[in-house]
Amino acid sequence: MDPIDRARRHSLRMLSMIAAMMWLFIAMRTVLPYINGLAPNWLRTVPALIAAVWFTMYYRRIVVAVLERRYATREVLVAGALALFAAAVGGGDPMSWGMVLVAWLAVAVLGVPPLTATALSAGTFAVGVMVSLGNFLIEPSTVLVGEHGPARVLLYATIVYAIFCAAFPPSNRIWIWMWQLAVQAQEGKEAHTRLALAEERLRFSRDLHDLVGHQLSAIAVKTELAVRLSDTDAAAAKAEMSEVNTLTRKALRELRQAVRGYREFDLAAELNSVKGVLEAAGVRCQTHLPYRDLPYGVAPVFAYVVREAVTNVLKHSAATYCDILVRFTDEEAEISVRNDGVDGWRGDDLGSGLTGLAERVAVVGGKLTARPAGDGEFLLQAVVCLPIPG
Repeated sequence: MDPIDRARRHSLRMLSMIAAMMWLFIAMRTVLPYINGLAPNWLRTVPALIAAVWFTMYYRRIVVAVLERRYATREVLVAGALALFAAAVGGGDPMSWGMVLVAWLAVAVLGVPPLTATALSAGTFAVGVMVSLGNFLIEPSTVLVGEHGPARVLLYATIVYAIFCAAFPPSNRIWIWMWQLAVQAQEGKEAHTRLALAEERLRFSRDLHDLVGHQLSAIAVKTELAVRLSDTDAAAAKAEMSEVNTLTRKALRELRQAVRGYREFDLAAELNSVKGVLEAAGVRCQTHLPYRDLPYGVAPVFAYVVREAVTNVLKHSAATYCDILVRFTDEEAEISVRNDGVDGWRGDDLGSGLTGLAERVAVVGGKLTARPAGDGEFLLQAVVCLPIPG
């Protein structure tokens, strides 16, 4: 069974305990005259029983509504009228028919502010005491302590109604609070699952863009070069097609790794790869690298930056050169990719590739900027603060 359904059934069962107690008190009050050798007053008992049955139906509706996070105002009003009728006709004793008023109060306070719940409790207490004392003055046998005087009956009704009106409403409100905590915990769990799924979809979409976009751009460059060489240099064209085959196999392998979620780029291998692709496309490529290894966690992110930058160079520019600079200090690491041949770029149009790349850089506490650098140049720069958090 679903945890929420199980918690709902348990809460419904616990909230119905007061109604069950009410019927226990009513049954005891109905049977008590027979024990004492007396016949019950059916002119009072039958209408009160009918009202109590109707009240029980509305009681359950109110509880169900509260568990569904709504306040059944109409049902509460009707149940209140039935409870008052049953208590007034049955006798109003808090240990018998007056318990119907207490049962109504126990569900009427659910889902209302504390101040309103306090006012309802005080009102029910006052009505219960008056109904009990009034019935005693009319017919002393309606109250279980009828052999005593009005003062003693008033004290009895005051004490018992005060205990019931002070104990049962908070008890039910605690159960509703526990139910709401269970629902919120389950909703939080489901939200966490949805967030994890969304993050995984985002990761996969970024990986797929990086892999397919870059490799297809490289394959397009290689095949175009092979076509141009096919008429003049068959051996060179064959070599280019061999590289296309290698790129295709690499793309397939990395795609499988992306699906499994275990792929991590190697910056040195990526730089060698993109340099070869750029030079095959007629773009002069220069790299400026530090003499020591990058800090942990930086190289894979910078490898993504290089791949996305070179993909954009091939797709969106008529570049003749591309400079790649990698440097780092104790405080930050930086990679910048500069190329020429860029026209008509809009500063607010990052595209899905750069947007995903900015998200990757942000994960390690870095920032990505992409902007024209003047004289037809374009600069893509990522800066990561060191050390990387976590």
